Amino acid sequence: MKNAIIYTFVFLAFQVMGGFIVDGIWRWAFGKGAMSDATGIIVTTAVFTFITVAVFLLARWCEVSRNWIRKRPWVTLIWCAVAAIGAIIPSIWFQEHMPELPNIAEDTFDMIMKERWGYVTIGLLAPLGEELVFRGAILRSLLNWCSKAWTAIAISALLFAAAHMNPAQLPHAFVIGLLLGWLYYRTNSIIPGMVYHWINNSVAYVMYNLYPNPDLTLTDLFGSERTALMAVGFSLCIFLPALFQLNMRLKR
Repeated sequence: MKNAIIYTFVFLAFQVMGGFIVDGIWRWAFGKGAMSDATGIIVTTAVFTFITVAVFLLARWCEVSRNWIRKRPWVTLIWCAVAAIGAIIPSIWFQEHMPELPNIAEDTFDMIMKERWGYVTIGLLAPLGEELVFRGAILRSLLNWCSKAWTAIAISALLFAAAHMNPAQLPHAFVIGLLLGWLYYRTNSIIPGMVYHWINNSVAYVMYNLYPNPDLTLTDLFGSERTALMAVGFSLCIFLPALFQLNMRLKR
């Protein structure tokens, strides 16, 4: 447990302190803070994601193994992608019916999502860095510390949600953290989680650029509440069979 907390604080320190450092350099070089500029935010996130990955690998806080991928589990990875696609609309519906939480990162995400290079940050670097830290290091240490796997998975999901530092993202991040943790527990590999995470973030990026209105609801998108519920049901018909397939294929 101690190691998991240390890893979380190290991750947050790189994200927060790194942002301040780059912001100061950006202000000195360009006369304005990086945090007020989309390019600055993207560069900051990219640099410190690479630094975080390098530190966790060099310190051997996470294990990198090709044992699972050597089995060529391509069909399993396809089911990970299908599950991610099927979970998106039900997740949005769930969030819409929860009490509204403060979205303190809305302006920052708005700037990143509007930029073409923002996809590198959201769609590529976030799945790599977060899976390596929260599953490859934090969950691995928790599984060694706790004999009950789901207790370890739940704690890692809670830390994952809290690390986003945005109340509006907490419910979704926690639920996704549970699923990503389960994928890691079953495979001892971060690759299935990276695929799921990549699809989830990529679809979010595409949807944001197709429908940039933050107040758009599923009812607005599909034309009526009945049609929106049908879309939720159809998505569950994708997600649940994919989950069943993963449960059958991912054996410890």
